[in-house]
Amino acid sequence: MIAQKPLEIRVSIDVGCYQHSVAVGLSTGELIDEFEVNHSQRGFDHFFSKIDDMVLHYCAPVSVAMEGYNGWSRPFDQYILSHGYSLFSINNLKLSRFKEVFPSAAKTDAIDARKGLELFTLSDHLPLAKNCLQRVEQPDEVNAQLKRYSRRRRRLVDEKVRLKGAMHSDLQALSPELLALTKNIDQVWFLNVLSGVDKLSDLATKQQRFLVKIKGVGARYSARIKAWQPTASFSEETSWVGPMIIEDARRMLELRALIKSLDSTMEVLCSQSEIGRTLSSIPGFGKTSCAELAGEINAIRRFESEASLAMYLGMAPLDNASGTYRGSKTPRQINRRAKMAMMTAVDRHRTNVDESQIFYDKKRKQGKKHNQAIRSLGRYLTRVIFKMLTENRDYEIR
Repeated sequence: MIAQKPLEIRVSIDVGCYQHSVAVGLSTGELIDEFEVNHSQRGFDHFFSKIDDMVLHYCAPVSVAMEGYNGWSRPFDQYILSHGYSLFSINNLKLSRFKEVFPSAAKTDAIDARKGLELFTLSDHLPLAKNCLQRVEQPDEVNAQLKRYSRRRRRLVDEKVRLKGAMHSDLQALSPELLALTKNIDQVWFLNVLSGVDKLSDLATKQQRFLVKIKGVGARYSARIKAWQPTASFSEETSWVGPMIIEDARRMLELRALIKSLDSTMEVLCSQSEIGRTLSSIPGFGKTSCAELAGEINAIRRFESEASLAMYLGMAPLDNASGTYRGSKTPRQINRRAKMAMMTAVDRHRTNVDESQIFYDKKRKQGKKHNQAIRSLGRYLTRVIFKMLTENRDYEIR
């Protein structure tokens, strides 16, 4: 005789920008209510009031499934966790496959919410449906902060890279000789020189006593500028493109300061994070990479095995074969931020550990490209990392 599972209230939320569709049912498959919730504190209070009434009526625990965890659903998802409900994130990619297998006649937000209830019911019996729902754990506060800070840092770095490319192109068009004064326009002294004048053409007439006062210039770079001044030339666009370059140079300096400040904050938080401290024991894993990985992993208990962690980090490419063709492809459900941090850390790790460098060289000799060899080494390291985090152990070389 098969034992019946205890009764459970199941809630499915189709997340929208300003309004969410909610479908409520029981674990027996019965639909008991449908309504909409505004994305506001008043709407959230209305949601919890209705669900709490159902809890009193059915005397059953609550499980909630919603798409867009940590996306459009914020801060609704955090309120659900703090309210004591079990929370599941709906994998949108797998949900699409599920809808292909079990299609509906039409598509509306209310229908999508009911699809979540179908997933709940079928997840008890169908692996395809079970894999669509990923349990969300209460986030660690330090790791949650690291996640937000590291993502902001990544945005600022991306902005700096775009600005650098634009400035290089503009300077090449306006004054190639001025650009030739430095091999890297991201150098602080060069940015201070550009941002220290009101007009770009004024640099051709600035005296030595003015140049040496600019932070980072000194005698070495001021002599380089003085040698350039007699042959200085600017294109006709300088009068209106020059102010843009000066503005970009000032923004580059501002971005450098912001990134440096974030690095200091992340370093302190990483030392307080159990995951961050453990990852820091791996040779080659820098402070920024450890902070990013700690923030994106958040809690190792989220992952059932090292294979699921490897998939999340993008270190486990999938087979892609047909006939005589044998290849691989990157899964779409990876965390791209975690993958970038992991690739950077693994590449630096191999130069610090002889055994890892030997493993990398072996993969290159087998015909793998650089990134493929790094992912192979990263796949091996993921097993080590999973063991370290689950057993609270530091990295050891034996």
